Amino acid sequence: MTNWWPCRFQSPRCPRCVSARRRGLADEVADRIREAIFSGACFPGAQLREVELSGEMDVSRGPVREALRLLEREGLVHCAWHRGTTVATMSAEDVDEIDGLRGALDDLAVRQVIARASEDDLASIAKTADMMDRGADAHEMVRLDIAFHDAVFAAARHRRLADAWDGIRCQVHLFLLTRIGGRSTTGHLNCVPREHRGLVAGRAPVACFRPIS
Repeated sequence: MTNWWPCRFQSPRCPRCVSARRRGLADEVADRIREAIFSGACFPGAQLREVELSGEMDVSRGPVREALRLLEREGLVHCAWHRGTTVATMSAEDVDEIDGLRGALDDLAVRQVIARASEDDLASIAKTADMMDRGADAHEMVRLDIAFHDAVFAAARHRRLADAWDGIRCQVHLFLLTRIGGRSTTGHLNCVPREHRGLVAGRAPVACFRPIS
C-alpha cells in the first residue's frame, strides 16, 4: 500500500510555491495548491496547513482559507473541523462513482461529437491527441488526457454536458492520478495516443476513453 506523506512546501518532494500575485489572491492560491496536487508534489492525504501555506505564498490566511474552500468544492481537498485540511483521498465507492459518471458523460459526448462536430472541432481534438505522443511521464499524460477530454466536450456543442464535465473535471484528474500511483502504466500509456486519435478518425470512439490503469 502506498504511504502518503504530509505536504511540506519547502521539501524536495513539494517544491516551494511561487509567491501569489496581489490580484485575485484566493484564485491564485487555489491555482498553486491545485498545481501541487496535480503535479504529484502533494499526495492524497497530505496535510495542508493555512499558516504554512500563507507563509510560503506571502499572503494572509484569509485568501488561503477561501482557496481551500474552493478546492473542497472541486473535490480536491477535504476540510474537517478540528482536523484541518488534507488532499482528498478516494475510496472504492468514490472511484466507482466517478468512473461511472465519467463513462456516462463520455458516451454522450462521443455521440454529440459524431453528430455535431465541425472540421475545426475535429482538428482541435486531433491536435490534443497528437500532443500525447510527446508526453514525458505518467503525470503529463494525465494532464494531456484531461486536455483531450476538454476538447471533446467543447466539440460536443452541448452546454449542459460541458457544465457537467466541468463539475467533475478536477475529481477525474485526481482519480487518474490515483489510478497511476504505484503502478506500472507504460504499456497502456503508449496506447493512449493511438486510441484517442481513433475518435478523430471515427474508428474507435469508445476505446479512446478507456481509463488509465
